[in-house]
Amino acid sequence: MAEVIFYEKAGCAANARQKALLVASGHQLVVRDLRGQFWSNVRLLEFLAGLPVAQWFNPAAPAIKEGTIVPHQLDEPSALALLRHDPLLIRRPLLQVGEERRVGFDVAAIDAWIGLRELPAGDLEACRHNRGAVRTFHVQTAGGAAYPCRVDDPQVDASRCRP
Repeated sequence: MAEVIFYEKAGCAANARQKALLVASGHQLVVRDLRGQFWSNVRLLEFLAGLPVAQWFNPAAPAIKEGTIVPHQLDEPSALALLRHDPLLIRRPLLQVGEERRVGFDVAAIDAWIGLRELPAGDLEACRHNRGAVRTFHVQTAGGAAYPCRVDDPQVDASRCRP
């Protein structure tokens, strides 16, 4: 399976669901906090090139939700300046496998790119609020290590966290 560099906002529940799905599919993750990176225009465009500017932005960011920033009204230089200034505006996650880079977590596209064991329904990029208590299962890998698998869906059991 693939080694995936996964740029996230630490503590983001959506990113946690995405990482759990990748790990359950056998991928190894190198997790980095989006906020702790230096983002130049060139580096951002390695992930964002080819997408409309509006798709570069995290729709759940407060400034987007409040209408302070309207991504579809921005040109590329203005958008890049905003993203460099506030990395939490960047659509998450940013993913890299080898030299290929992507933004966002479209399940079908990720499956076609690196493969997933399961294709869950729903939007894995969306925030989920007030869904109830988060349960943590500890899953042991074949090598003897253990990793936590947090689940915020009461209908899901530990089998969702298989290595």
